[in-house]
Amino acid sequence: MHFVGFPGIVQYMPITQSAKKAIRGSLRKKAFNDRRKRAMKEVVKKIEKVAKTSNVEAAKMMSTAFSVIDKAAKKGVIKKNNASRKKARLSRLVK
Repeated sequence: MHFVGFPGIVQYMPITQSAKKAIRGSLRKKAFNDRRKRAMKEVVKKIEKVAKTSNVEAAKMMSTAFSVIDKAAKKGVIKKNNASRKKARLSRLVK
């Protein structure tokens, strides 16, 4: 037996009560992680778009981007080196 938690994700039907609870928790965590990752991608895309026209405006947005990226790394959504690489690439783009 299968059940679908999120669209496109098929998981096996839990048998024990603790397995049911674990799936609820993991789906909730996935929702938070997806939200944080989406916010990070949006701010990076926004800076890349603005940097094509005005580096001054993009530089003003860098602090918000850095905080979003750092929060994602802190919560374990992305790894520390991945966050560092993203920040380095953004700062190189804005120069």
